[in-house]
Amino acid sequence: MASGFGYSGGRSRCHPFWQEFHKCYALADKPEECVLQRDDYLECLHHSKEILRTKTIQDEAHKQKEKRAKEAAASKKKADSAAASNVPRLKVVEEKAKATA
Repeated sequence: MASGFGYSGGRSRCHPFWQEFHKCYALADKPEECVLQRDDYLECLHHSKEILRTKTIQDEAHKQKEKRAKEAAASKKKADSAAASNVPRLKVVEEKAKATA
């Protein structure tokens, strides 16, 4: 932590996390006891976990979008195949329509 001051002259956004980490480190017998406070402070500074989570969500959304596009293409292909089948050529559909009319 350089000075503890933010861009606008007040305290920086991560200063409370720094204070917690510093207090823990001063009172701890072993530095390993302050891992959680250190991780909170580093996350506040760099947002590494937040960035990773956002990237994971975006990747999953992209996969879902591709999956929906593939399913839509398969559905369209199936509908086109059904439309091009022999049923209209055999006039089975037209005869049934005339019979019910």
